[in-house]
Amino acid sequence: MKLKHLSILVLVATMVVACGNDKKEAEPETITVESGNDVTANTTETTANTSVEFKDNKDKDVFQAYLNLKDALVSTDPAMASAEASKLMTAFANVGVEDNALKAAQNIVESSDVEAQRTAFVAVTTAVEALLEDAVANGTIYKQYCPMAFNNTGAAWLSDSNEIFNPYFGSKMLKCGRIDAKIE
Repeated sequence: MKLKHLSILVLVATMVVACGNDKKEAEPETITVESGNDVTANTTETTANTSVEFKDNKDKDVFQAYLNLKDALVSTDPAMASAEASKLMTAFANVGVEDNALKAAQNIVESSDVEAQRTAFVAVTTAVEALLEDAVANGTIYKQYCPMAFNNTGAAWLSDSNEIFNPYFGSKMLKCGRIDAKIE
């Protein structure tokens, strides 16, 4: 019984250390892409939803479809993720993306396994980030990162808010992550 309690204590301590609470007081200096603050469930920072404006409406459509897909994964809803990935594929087709991005989105559409969808979401995020790097006219896109995703190999996602909602763990570790960079 004591061993069980000790094991649970060690597991909780490991999760706390891995997700960190290394808050920094100052905001990162604003440049196109920049490393920056950790944001966790215990943060006192306020949430900043930015209304991101894009140079091209097609890029706006891609980002909105991407955010809807991310939110479906945060909710651990594979049916909704599949539907939103289908909409993202349409937005991708309108801007023209690499085949690997379309294939990753297609994998999400065809899968009913949320873990497989989350794995494919990594490639989708990479493609969307590359597409949007020079597309923002006004506002901020936050590149967020969870070091514990995929057996501690880590994975990133994009958000229009500085608040962390982790698509790789959903409610299991909703607030695990940090702001890794900004696209402005």
